Amino acid sequence: MPSPVLPHPSAETTGNGAPPLAVADPVRNGQLSVSPSDRAPRSPLLAKLTSLTSIATMAALGLMIVGVIAVVGGSYDKKVVHDQLVPQKIFFPAATSPALLPGIKQYAGQQLTTGSQAKAYANNFINVHLSKIAGGQTYAQVSAAALAAPTNTKLAAEKATLFQGETLRGLLLNAWGWSLVGTIATLAGWILIALGAVLFLLPLANWQVNLRRHALAVAA
Repeated sequence: MPSPVLPHPSAETTGNGAPPLAVADPVRNGQLSVSPSDRAPRSPLLAKLTSLTSIATMAALGLMIVGVIAVVGGSYDKKVVHDQLVPQKIFFPAATSPALLPGIKQYAGQQLTTGSQAKAYANNFINVHLSKIAGGQTYAQVSAAALAAPTNTKLAAEKATLFQGETLRGLLLNAWGWSLVGTIATLAGWILIALGAVLFLLPLANWQVNLRRHALAVAA
């Protein structure tokens, strides 16, 4: 018979007086509780990179837009160079021509239409011939000599030839320079588009690696 003075044994004690081990209730408030190990992302670095999803998405769209503009601009630049060179109707010497020099053999018989061809024609054809006029002197040197001897017809002819040759060479090198700018712009544009696409896909990768795993764990 229990004594009214002594307290009754607690219902939460075992037969030897020790409290029972606490068992975590997997269901709390009608929802499945997930352990901290399940909440931890599988790839913390990827989770950090995509934590600012909206900012990353806007940056990705910005990179791709700038990349598209660069590609379009580079293509337009090279088209302008092409359209300016074609009407000049400049042709490289034929393969059988004695005027064909080693530096332009790969373009034998072709019409000059691209920046790379313009550079080869300017440096490996025009410049080679100009170096043989007036003992290799430049237009500035021959012009100064012609001014000092206005009656010297040979200097006057060399002056006119050097002026025409160096002017054409400068125009062709200028066309090559703009063509190079277009090529670099096009390459940079494709790189920006690729970087933007990668940045745009990072949130999807984060969902696949981290968030989807967490959602499956909760649903289970």
